[in-house]
This record gives sequence, structure tokens and C-alpha cells, in this order.
Amino acid sequence: MRAHPAVRLVEPIGSRARGTATELSDWDFHITAEDFGHIASDLPVLAAPYDPLAAQWDPLGDCESYLLILPGPVKVDLIFPDVPRSWNPPWRIGPDTLAAVDAHFWDWTLWLVSKRRHGMSDRIRGELLRMSRHLLEPLGVQTVPRSLEEAAARYVRARNRLETRYNLRVPRRLEAEVLPLVKSSDPDHYRPTGLPS
Repeated sequence: MRAHPAVRLVEPIGSRARGTATELSDWDFHITAEDFGHIASDLPVLAAPYDPLAAQWDPLGDCESYLLILPGPVKVDLIFPDVPRSWNPPWRIGPDTLAAVDAHFWDWTLWLVSKRRHGMSDRIRGELLRMSRHLLEPLGVQTVPRSLEEAAARYVRARNRLETRYNLRVPRRLEAEVLPLVKSSDPDHYRPTGLPS
């Protein structure tokens, strides 16, 4: 990334830089660029050799951030703090957006799994409320999930129904990497008493 002619500085931040990361924590990097438009247009090509499972601009960031999930899964966030942005509205669901919604859901979920490893239950509850409003409600999920497991189960059911409606299928590589982490036992996470039908 530093070799790109538009990049002036790459600085690691967050738990990896502080030495407090778990094995699932993001790799966060602040990127200072001379020409954001130049590097933004080149990022998909620069990321391609790493075979990303997902690559997207953060729909809910306060500044521009390019979010990658690499096989492993490994979450890498390239953050441009000098480029402010406004949040996107809730997702519009259609055959042309379902793959992007899927990438956003699993990226968000992987990030929340890392928060669960840190015992941040209150943060997870707040994020599940935000996820419900921004992503799950547009899919037709009207109940705010009480856990990551419930969010994933409801999301998968809703997405599968829409795949049938639209006669398409979203690739499953990303789900195959993240879903087992959601389901894995963890002493710091809270469990629902049961999933309503």
C-alpha cells in the first residue's frame, strides 16, 4: 500500500497497534493520501492478489474506509481519516444489491465476533440494534436479534428467501468462514433462551 504514489503515510491503529488484540481483531490502518480519488479507484486492483472474500467501502463510516475480509478470515480496514463521509441510508434490497448486503452483513458480524472475544456485550447489543435498522429490517426481519447467533440465523433465512425470489445465489465462501465463528462457544458471549419461529 505504501508503494502507491498517492500514499504519504500508513499507520497501524487500534488493538493490533496497542497489543490488546485477539486472534480475530481487525488489522486497522490509517492511510494518509495525497490524492484520495486516485488511490480509491486503484484499491480493488491492489487488493485482488490477496483473494479477498469481501471488499467494500464502509456504508456506515464517518470517514472513508475500505473494508476487506481475506481468507482465514482476516479483517483489514483501510481508513482514510482525512476524507469525511455521511452514513448511507438503510439498504435497498433487490437482485442488484443482495451480494453487497451479504458482504456487509458478514463483515459486520465478524467485527462483532471480535468484540465478543473482548467481552463487550453492551457494545454488541447496541450494534445489533443498528444492524436491525440498517440491514435486517430491509430484508424483512422485524425483530431485533438478541445475539449474534440469532442475527445470523434470521439473516440467512431472509437472504435465502430472497435468493429464491430473485432466482440467484450469493457466493457462500464468506459465510463459510464467518458463520462457524458465530456459532463457536465463547464464555464471554450471551445466549438467547431460544429462537422464536
